[in-house]
Amino acid sequence: MNIALIAHDKMKQDMVNFTTAYQYVLSEHHLYATGTTGSKIRKATGMDVHLFQSGPLGGDQQIGATIANNEMDMVIFFRDPLTAQPHEPDISALMRLCDVYHIPLATNIAASEIFIRGLENGDFQWRDIVKQKKGKEKA
Repeated sequence: MNIALIAHDKMKQDMVNFTTAYQYVLSEHHLYATGTTGSKIRKATGMDVHLFQSGPLGGDQQIGATIANNEMDMVIFFRDPLTAQPHEPDISALMRLCDVYHIPLATNIAASEIFIRGLENGDFQWRDIVKQKKGKEKA
């Protein structure tokens, strides 16, 4: 699966801790991240992470484009609900795209742990069916 990892500044260490703890699951998938978050994950875990731009510089929009193109299967986004974000419209657009295209979106560590357990159990294989259906529609 293609998994996007995003974290606001005050949540980046939580994301590093999360990806370190669940490296055994995440390393079996293709990981994508906004710039700073992905760099920190790479450094801490050694996992291969495709880096987009930093969120405020367009990374959220780049991930949104992959969602709109049916190229992303899951988004784990550790949001900071107590700090105003200058790129809030981009964040809202990303979350809206997840809803429009039925992409699982976890915005905190509790929901993210449920997603990880689902990945371990193979509960997200329905995404393969969606991808096959979309591929046939394009043909």
